[in-house]
Amino acid sequence: MPLAALPLPQADVRLDAHFLAPAEAAALLQELTATVHWRHEPITLFGKQVMQPRLTAWHGDAGARYRYSGLLMQPEPWTPALQALRERVEVATGARFNSVLLNLYRGGQDSMGWHADDEPELGPTPVIASLSLGATRRFRLRPRPGHGPAHAPVGLELGAGSLLLMLGPTQRYWQHAVPKTAQAVGPRLNLTFRNVVGSG
Repeated sequence: MPLAALPLPQADVRLDAHFLAPAEAAALLQELTATVHWRHEPITLFGKQVMQPRLTAWHGDAGARYRYSGLLMQPEPWTPALQALRERVEVATGARFNSVLLNLYRGGQDSMGWHADDEPELGPTPVIASLSLGATRRFRLRPRPGHGPAHAPVGLELGAGSLLLMLGPTQRYWQHAVPKTAQAVGPRLNLTFRNVVGSG
């Protein structure tokens, strides 16, 4: 199924809700959860250090270093599974990626706050391809306060095997988040493929 565009002003967001078949998505969740070296580290938010409410890992080409919220991420090498996924996502999106940030949400209390992927390393118009495995979680989008268009927040239910693409001016005018939920949900693994500018 091709990526379908979402009708958002000053944004280019596309979604394929069935990029991976359910059985393959389930197998990848099990493999990556067990084999990736997960990190749980403090980040700086509003001048204070807090523990990230999720586990993370950073893989990519040599030199694809990435900094956010006070953390400097040095890439681990591509594993065979991650390399194969990168190639498939590149074919589906027509974009090139040299790195991937993995976020493991262990349950409903793990989350991602409001932010935009607008770090200098990602260039002026970042292309972010987000692949979801595991439990369905709500992905929220809202206009950036003081900079985005007049538009109500948007919620997407991202299930296992879905591929979300954000490109063009999206990061300049919109923020996104994965909020906590009181519902009993299993683990969710999100892989966000990126291209770090100026890396080897």
